[in-house]
Amino acid sequence: MNIFIFSFISFIIKLRKQFNIIFQLNRRQMKQLIGAHTFVKGGPASAIETAEKLGFTAIQIFTKNNNRYFERDLREDEINDYKEKLKNSGIKFVVSHDSYLINLCSKNPEGLKKSRAAFVKELERCEQLGIPHLNFHPGAHGGQGEEDGLKLIAESLNYAHEKTKGFKVKSMLEATAGQGTALGYKFEHLRKIIDMVDEPERMTVCIDTCHIFAAGYNIRDPKEYKKVMKEFDEIVGLDLLKCIHMNDSKKELGSKVDRHEHIGKGYIGLEGFSNIMNDKKIEHVPKILETPKGKDQKEDLKNIETLLSLIK
Repeated sequence: MNIFIFSFISFIIKLRKQFNIIFQLNRRQMKQLIGAHTFVKGGPASAIETAEKLGFTAIQIFTKNNNRYFERDLREDEINDYKEKLKNSGIKFVVSHDSYLINLCSKNPEGLKKSRAAFVKELERCEQLGIPHLNFHPGAHGGQGEEDGLKLIAESLNYAHEKTKGFKVKSMLEATAGQGTALGYKFEHLRKIIDMVDEPERMTVCIDTCHIFAAGYNIRDPKEYKKVMKEFDEIVGLDLLKCIHMNDSKKELGSKVDRHEHIGKGYIGLEGFSNIMNDKKIEHVPKILETPKGKDQKEDLKNIETLLSLIK
């Protein structure tokens, strides 16, 4: 009888320990704000509807056609519909990505003029919708040289910020892979741009895992990952990191080629993403997928499941 009681108590203790582990794990998973770039079909509110169905808590959207400089103005009913749906959703973080045509250090005067005007419009749309960050690639210098390109980016941001005085939306610099003459593939580039901006308080930063891996930052190896994040904190500052694009890489470390892959299917691999998902210093930072997907975005659910399963 005593043996039975002892065995039963031991079983209960073991069960409780397992329950506590699961409970703690679920709490850590719930802390994560996670989702994906979400398609907009007929107005920004449609992205909220899609994200809600998929269970996202963080999303990225285009507020206009991403392959055009300019778009018609948002209607009042579109703005109100978006805000109402967001308010009644479980989505806690939204970021907008600007048009792919925008190059804030274009060496072509006409291209630079269009890019600056389009960037201002992107900031205006974000402000109207209450989106707190406009994510953008710094730009490609096109042969002008890196230093001149970085200065031109800062000048473009100063121009845009001057045109949008008092706006709450932040300009979010995204780290790049360094393909071609693209700037932003070094943490030092991001720091230099921020230092040259007249209103640095309007700047935030986004890390793209595929981009920085392709740029030569080894986030795959646990020891090297810690060095990379320490370097980022010292040069840029973790306090400025407001979003992480979670993308595996089709290309090798240091390739400088920007090709996104599903989580665990590329060269970063599950180990690299385990480093990120278990880094308590960035646990609070929203994580957004930009991996390949179909119209129903079901692939995003699989990738999110994979990421959450890596939490220890």
